[in-house]
This record gives sequence, structure tokens and C-alpha cells, in this order.
Amino acid sequence: MKPMKQNLLRAAIAATLVAGIALAGCKKHDADDTAATTPPPAATDTTPPPMADTTPAPAGVTVTTVDLGNAVGGDNRVTTPATSFAGTDTIHASVATDGSGGDLTARWTFQDGQVVDTQDKTVPAGAQVTDFSISKPDGWPAGKYKLEVLNNGMVVQTREFDIK
Repeated sequence: MKPMKQNLLRAAIAATLVAGIALAGCKKHDADDTAATTPPPAATDTTPPPMADTTPAPAGVTVTTVDLGNAVGGDNRVTTPATSFAGTDTIHASVATDGSGGDLTARWTFQDGQVVDTQDKTVPAGAQVTDFSISKPDGWPAGKYKLEVLNNGMVVQTREFDIK
């Protein structure tokens, strides 16, 4: 064979070998990718999955706002919101709600969580404002207080206030 043809033949053989090696490497990589993205075969367990609960949860009552003050209007809304009160004030909490109605609890506490008063009220469906209030004719002790509004036993709103 002539040297030029031998060089051309060697180059063709080398190119074929390089292409074959590259192709083999790609096929191995593709097989690895397929294994990583292909889910395992289905289990042979024939137990059907549990049925999802499609019963909607009752909407109940949703507390939208809570305002504190020492007076309310005919619509049960606090006339002037406040967070500081005199010891002889009647303290009102206007609780605005919406939804299908339900039961609310107002829990009034003093400083270390000592419960001062608890009130339960049933709120009708629709947009409503409910007034909860506390008073003590001989005067509240000075200090920090808190109102917690509960719906089904869960605290949904809190307001802190002071008695001076």
C-alpha cells in the first residue's frame, strides 16, 4: 500500500474508534439518566388507596377585626378605639365577624394570665359586630391586661391593653 493511503486508512480507523467510544459513553450516560428518571416498577399490592374526604369543612365564623374602647355605638362598634383605660371604665371589645355563624368566647386576663372574665356569645351568619364588655364598679387594678377571642376553643385574635 502506498503511504498516503495507509495514513488515510489509519485516520479513518482512528476516527471510527473515537466515534465508537464516544457513542458507547453516551449510551451508558443515557441509560443512567433513564434509570434516574424512570419510576420503579409498580408494587404488586392490590389494596386500593384510601378515599379522600370530600366533605367540605364548615366555614363557621371568621373574626375579621377586634377593637377596644370605653364606649360603643348602636351598631356595637367601638366609637373611639383605645389601648389604655381608667380603672373605672367599662371596656368594650367590638368583634367584627363574617361567615356562616358560630360561637365565640372572649377571655379577659390580667398580667400573669389570671382570668378576669369569660363570656360566650353565639354569632349569627353574615357580617356582624358583637360587643363583649367588662366593668368593675370599684375599679380595675392598674396593670397590663389581655383580651383573647376564641373560636371553637382556639385563640383567633388577641388585644393587649393597660389600666392606668
